[in-house]
Amino acid sequence: MIQLQSISLQLGHKALLEAASLTIFPGQKWGVVGANGSGKSSLFKLLMGDLHEDAGQLHIPAHWQLAHMAQEVAAGQRAALDFIIDGDQPLRKLEAAIAQCDDSKEGEKLAQLYQQLEAIDGYTATARAERLLHGLGFKSTDSQRTVSDFSGGWRIRLNLAQALMCRSDLLLLDEPTNHLDLDATLWLEQWLHLYKGTLLIISHDRDFLDNLVDGIAHLDQQKLNSYNGNYSSFERQRAERLAQQSAEFEKQQVRIAEIENFVRRFRAKATKAKQAQSRLKELERMEKIAPAHVDSPFSFCFTTPERIPQTMITLDELSIGYQDTAIVSNIELSILASSRIGLLGHNGAGKSSLIKTLAGELSPLQGKLIEGTHLKVGYFAQHQLEALDLQASCALHLQRLNPKATEQEIRNFLGGFGFQGERAFECIEHFSGGEKARLALAILAWQKPNLLLLDEPTNHLDLEMRHALTLALQAWESALVIVSHDRHLLRTTVDQFLLVDDGKVSPFEGTLEDYQNWLLQSPAEASPNTQSAEPCKTGSSDKKELRQQQAAIRQQLAPYTKKIKQLEVQLSKENDALQKIQDKLADPNLYAGDSNKLPPLLQKQGELKNAIAEIETAWMDASEEKELLENTLLEK
Repeated sequence: MIQLQSISLQLGHKALLEAASLTIFPGQKWGVVGANGSGKSSLFKLLMGDLHEDAGQLHIPAHWQLAHMAQEVAAGQRAALDFIIDGDQPLRKLEAAIAQCDDSKEGEKLAQLYQQLEAIDGYTATARAERLLHGLGFKSTDSQRTVSDFSGGWRIRLNLAQALMCRSDLLLLDEPTNHLDLDATLWLEQWLHLYKGTLLIISHDRDFLDNLVDGIAHLDQQKLNSYNGNYSSFERQRAERLAQQSAEFEKQQVRIAEIENFVRRFRAKATKAKQAQSRLKELERMEKIAPAHVDSPFSFCFTTPERIPQTMITLDELSIGYQDTAIVSNIELSILASSRIGLLGHNGAGKSSLIKTLAGELSPLQGKLIEGTHLKVGYFAQHQLEALDLQASCALHLQRLNPKATEQEIRNFLGGFGFQGERAFECIEHFSGGEKARLALAILAWQKPNLLLLDEPTNHLDLEMRHALTLALQAWESALVIVSHDRHLLRTTVDQFLLVDDGKVSPFEGTLEDYQNWLLQSPAEASPNTQSAEPCKTGSSDKKELRQQQAAIRQQLAPYTKKIKQLEVQLSKENDALQKIQDKLADPNLYAGDSNKLPPLLQKQGELKNAIAEIETAWMDASEEKELLENTLLEK
């Protein structure tokens, strides 16, 4: 197992860890979270041996093979497939040993080497590497391209593939989804579910953490606080802990005031001097607990536009693409003031091209794009980070857009995006990717658009900023079109999905879970009649009839849909109750105190597990009945 015992770590003049401890058992999957700059990446460097603790002890089993996702961008001339296979170091060592053997003189040794090669699945290495390439979104023709042929983001994907190729006991992944689209993120999630070793992930994707990890290590105030469960469980537990600290904080303030008053009154009296000194020492030892809320540095909104056209943009038989080659054709789409659209589809299907066309950065190949009167587009894409003026400050970027704005107005506005004080007036040349992304969002909001077009807005943003962005988009009162691999953001900010696939844009009536199931189907299985996980067919001649058919189907399915939702609500309540019981059972103090408290908890735990099993069975039955009816209706 991995043990950090009273670890202290300092980087320059900044203390990252002070007497921090953590124990991770073999096979566990942990998420590592904390504010930017709290020391998450430095913790990984400590585990890899690139940094050394200033105090305390770190123990990792000596025989463990460690793999990590390199953040530096390689640019060599090695073929992509060979670069990935290099991650399997024991394989490469065996291959080198076999190459050095003399067949005529070392036959027995050579036979042993080939036996070892078979034992580590060496003959399947190429197939395994190709599966990694495919899963992470590469084309089959990419395998023989050199690493230097790929852009920076795709090279990071190659680094990730190389780390996954390694037969490791400990896998360290630092923001693995940052350069992935939703398809690749879902694939990676499934791959990591099957990983048998110990896994530590730094991620700002809460859904990714929720679906993968069984523990959270939170870096906060130079400490490592551990929590059982996924990220959502961590949020609940931390809220409870802070609430308890609030009461304790208030008690301590009363106690501190009493001590200070005692010291003032009796300091001069010799008979009380020792008592006063002991109270002073007690005062010094007492840890002042922080107030029961975490002050996020981010709080902003997208201002309600002065004018909101009812119809923002209308696309009529539109075809988009590059150099006279259409990627998506015959698009029929109206974006209304009330539209909140999430775009789904395979990598390269045309999602970003569609957003670029809506933003006016890509001209249509044919058809009509009609803009509404008073349309004002706010467009966010990753290339806009590269277009920022590195020699200018955040404030100057905004002032150029509105020279009449006062310095205080700019300061107040940028403060909501985490640029406090003089940070707003510093040159952005050395800003991190996250800071540049925050500035790009600030510039977008500053312009007061009435249509937001967001292409992967959460890349480089930490969990606190993602939360602030989610709240801002939820409160946004006009139209939104978004492409994102952050499922939590999609799930909480849009109410309509469009699927860009096979050269078409069509409504997707399912959920993100349905979309994941659709992705997992092979092309042969993904027929046009695949239930709710498949987009609706949109023939141009009889759209009215199709809508009527869909409405009739939804009406017949409504009782099942209602029952399923009710069961899901019940299941959520029972799971929350079970989690609270399990948290109590995990408390060591329970077993050291009153033994009469344990039997009722165990009995309640059993009752809740039985109730959950019954609800899950009912949910599966209702889902199967709905699916059967849905298939019957679709076949008519």
